[in-house]
Formats: sequence, structure tokens, C-alpha cells
Amino acid sequence: MKQYVEVVAKFDLDGRIIPIFVKIEDEKFEIDRIMDIRPAASLKSGGAGIRYTCSIMDRQSYLFLEENKWFIEQIQ
Repeated sequence: MKQYVEVVAKFDLDGRIIPIFVKIEDEKFEIDRIMDIRPAASLKSGGAGIRYTCSIMDRQSYLFLEENKWFIEQIQ
């Protein structure tokens, strides 16, 4: 099951979308670092889009931009 989330992102000068914060339920988390950005499928949740491999609170997570919605796989 996908967990859709709210995301605050910025657009850089090259047009790339860079997520800054993610809101999961009622908590807001800063994205510490983005390690990778690529088109990919979610093996856990189903669906596909742009996968952001992120560090949130020093834990790796996959954040996906699927068309115009964001969803996240569980934080490891």
C-alpha cells in the first residue's frame, strides 16, 4: 500500500525538482541528503516514477514522484 505524503520541494535553475521536507501523517521531516535520483519502480508499494534515494534522520528511504503525487516507502 502506498503512503502518499506532502512534500516541500524546490526547482533548481536546470528545472530539477529537489525535495526538502516531507510530511508523514502529522510530522514534518527534513531530508538530510539525496544520494540518487532515477526513474524506477517501487518493489514494495507498486507504482513507478522518479525515485529519490534520501537520508531522513540518518536513515535511508525511497521517496517517489509518481506523475504529480509523492509517496514514500517505509524508512529503513
